[in-house]
Amino acid sequence: MTDNTSHDDDAQAGIEQAARDMKSAPADRATAGPFDESEANPVRPYIDLGGIKILPREGLNLRLEVEEQTKRIVAVGLDYADSSLQLQAFAAPRTTGLWSDTRDQIRDQVRQQGGRVEEREGPFGPELLAEVPVVAGAEGDSAKRLARFVGVDGPRWFLRGVIGGAATGDMDAAAQVEDLFRSIVVVRGGSPMPPRDLIPLRMPASPGAGA
Repeated sequence: MTDNTSHDDDAQAGIEQAARDMKSAPADRATAGPFDESEANPVRPYIDLGGIKILPREGLNLRLEVEEQTKRIVAVGLDYADSSLQLQAFAAPRTTGLWSDTRDQIRDQVRQQGGRVEEREGPFGPELLAEVPVVAGAEGDSAKRLARFVGVDGPRWFLRGVIGGAATGDMDAAAQVEDLFRSIVVVRGGSPMPPRDLIPLRMPASPGAGA
């Protein structure tokens, strides 16, 4: 009599891995955002940051986060509705997504820092709500801040957002920041890039325009 237990276990593991690798994005992503460059309205006055385009709106402040050693722009920071939204866009495989593995990595990092994290269903699919330890004050006192980690797998790209401030708990602020996240355009470009590489960012052509 043949023992099929190991084959069944292997098949189940394969199914679970395939489910984890599936792209995670709202069903209406292509029409409601975040958008691929090919889906964006070409006449809208976007702020062009290279790999990411931002639609300006009243009350929105923009900053670019620069890596000190390389002077490379590594993230876009937005302040809006008493909240913050950090954006990073990465190259991704054509058929599989990155958000599942990225959530696992974030979960491990937060826990290693002594924080707490839970996964929940949000407007973009699975997201993480984390309580992250931070150093506060000149005395080096420890405190904790809330952060929402959201992610969307697009066509050959992955967009990650880190939400802080009022939008971690206030429904009105959350709705405004979620709408801001949906308005983002990702410009993947046609050049070959290894998966997980940061899509290059640059200074806007008109610094401060709309921000």
